[in-house]
Amino acid sequence: MWTTHEEVAFAAQGGTAASDLRELIDAHLYMPFPFLTHPDTDDAAAGVDIWLRECGLTEEAGVAAMIAFTRPAELAAYNSPTVDLDILQIVSNQIAYQFVFDDRAEEIGRRSPERLLPMLCESIGILRDDAAPTTALGAALADLHRQVRERCTPAQAARWAWKSREYVHGLLYEAVAQAHPLPPRLGLSTSIRSLTAGVEPFYPLAEAAQPCELASEELHHPVMERLGRLSADAAVWIPDLFSAVKEQRAGGVINLALAHQRALRCSLPMAVMLAIRQINSTISEFERLYEEIKPGLSPAGIGYVEGMAGWIRGCYYWSRTVPRYADATLTSALS
Repeated sequence: MWTTHEEVAFAAQGGTAASDLRELIDAHLYMPFPFLTHPDTDDAAAGVDIWLRECGLTEEAGVAAMIAFTRPAELAAYNSPTVDLDILQIVSNQIAYQFVFDDRAEEIGRRSPERLLPMLCESIGILRDDAAPTTALGAALADLHRQVRERCTPAQAARWAWKSREYVHGLLYEAVAQAHPLPPRLGLSTSIRSLTAGVEPFYPLAEAAQPCELASEELHHPVMERLGRLSADAAVWIPDLFSAVKEQRAGGVINLALAHQRALRCSLPMAVMLAIRQINSTISEFERLYEEIKPGLSPAGIGYVEGMAGWIRGCYYWSRTVPRYADATLTSALS
């Protein structure tokens, strides 16, 4: 357990004063990737609104307000600033869908994990067996799957579906953890977080944005696969820093900063600092491995890894200003 003296000494190591959590994160998070955004963000945002309306999702309570607070096209524009507009639109639609799906799963799963089964089984059936949807959410996923298959190669679309199924399964693990009387330990919490991140399904779209499909030996190279894991972890842990206050108030447990807080019984700012250390180490390893493998990569391989890096950069710049995480600017960095 950390004492107040230890916390103050640890926080002072950075030598930068911060009045709120966002300033604390900005001062200490290592972000080597510069801000970039897509010039067609407004078009993609309009496309998201049209697509959600056509799928019937904006007719459901709270969805329109949630989309306004999360700005999915903005996140897509930061993550994928150089892709063609058709890819940007799919990425934007998928982000919007996953926000709706994730929030719905969280709401239902907190009442009882087994209540999630119909929703999750419908999704798996659509992704694995091309089953007909029975709900508006299922219809949105089926149409998203269609968009991916029309734009991607069969192999890329298959990878997208596989990674999307892994994400769906992860939400059940999260619900089980939330329902347990004792929160999961740090290691188990981060394992579940990696499944619920929902970042890896976007990697096949990053590949589809390249001039050609990656060769199997390049795509499945151990270093390339490690880069994918590092990117996904860093990309989702960064929003965890900004959403920690929101998650704490809602009783969430699958959050990197909150997991550190439970492990050491320290203050939230101290837990955020510990999470930042873990993220910085992850980003540094990503940088190092990328430099090692880059000379042997094809132009398509380089573009693919740049797409991974885009998620790290994009999630940071999006999290700083999105209304969904505004609580980070209202919470003191000193308590």
